[in-house]
Amino acid sequence: MSPNSANRPRIGVPWRTSEEERAGNRPKIANYLEAVTRAGAEVVLLSLADPESLERQIRGLDGFVLPGSPADVEPAEYGAVNEGRSEPADRARERTDKAILSHAFQAQKPVLAICYGCQLLNVYLGGTLVQDLKSETGPHVPHRRKDITPEPADDPRHEVGFTVGSRLARMAGARDAVVNSSHHQSVAKPGRQLRITGRASDGIVESVEWTGDANWVIGVQWHPERMQGDALAEKLFSELVTAAKGTREQAMTKF
Repeated sequence: MSPNSANRPRIGVPWRTSEEERAGNRPKIANYLEAVTRAGAEVVLLSLADPESLERQIRGLDGFVLPGSPADVEPAEYGAVNEGRSEPADRARERTDKAILSHAFQAQKPVLAICYGCQLLNVYLGGTLVQDLKSETGPHVPHRRKDITPEPADDPRHEVGFTVGSRLARMAGARDAVVNSSHHQSVAKPGRQLRITGRASDGIVESVEWTGDANWVIGVQWHPERMQGDALAEKLFSELVTAAKGTREQAMTKF
């Protein structure tokens, strides 16, 4: 290990699903791992299958990315009933994300929560979700390929308007940005001390930011890991890594 690699912050990323972990199916999780590596961190892929090992492992990490997933958060977790609008839950993934968030908030470690990760973050903090955008809100903006007929090969893209003074507005250097979109759920009521900082033109929540303390915690509905070369996407990962470096440096000064 070189001195440079030894000083890189370590970012934990859980597997997207239990099924993908069992099968060793890496193409989609690889997008997240590569984005973190490009931003200058050492990435650690976290198992969903061993809660005791996870608890020990996360203590040695400096930040986290909660990735997307084809699963949906169990509606009972936010006081709702699944009437066929939510995909089956992946309980091991939910348990893993909750353990990560509990540690990250307690130890003030940064978190970038993406798509499903953003929804889980919101529910963890007591918020609620729209279970299916198309049937419940009838959005004017397509938020996934299935919203378009005929279904295109690529994800739709749309504008997101950011709240003035938010971290995302500063990162974007503008009031809005164009992002990709691949989700059928979103934040309804924001969780405790989460601020809604981005919306699509149809009002659907696209980003949230933690306001409880100075810790860097951001949730986005789009997929920056699949937007290589996009300035805002790369800024999200680079600022996560910068925040994780600060966490690492603070920990080192205690010894």
